Amino acid sequence: MSRRDDPDQTYREFTEAVNMKPGELSKWLDTDESKHVGWRRKGSGGETVGHESGRKIVDLLRRKRGQLTEADYQHMRKVVGYVRRHMAQRPSGDVRDTRWRYSLMNWGHDPVKAPLPPPGGPSRKALDRHGTPPKSRRGPGR
Repeated sequence: MSRRDDPDQTYREFTEAVNMKPGELSKWLDTDESKHVGWRRKGSGGETVGHESGRKIVDLLRRKRGQLTEADYQHMRKVVGYVRRHMAQRPSGDVRDTRWRYSLMNWGHDPVKAPLPPPGGPSRKALDRHGTPPKSRRGPGR
């Protein structure tokens, strides 16, 4: 089993990437800002991919871990990948009222709340206990 297919690793990375609570995310998804950012599939004038993902994330967060299917873990890996890629594209300056932040929030991550731990690195709890590593060890833009 590869590290990528390890359910424990996937679950840990998902819960680190998604820093919004289910109720908070659900409330966000009802806003106009949430509904107007993101990519729409070709030919669909409806819901954006990120908004649809946000609804799935709310469902995942509300379920017990034992109820998760392989498809759920696959979506969790997709969420982690999206959040990590998008965080690497952080614009300079104040991001509070940007489409960049709103798009990330549709995927369950509010970048204003806390930084995302590096892939395969210490968990958010460990960072809270021991502090953020020196900038030289954090990678670009972190």
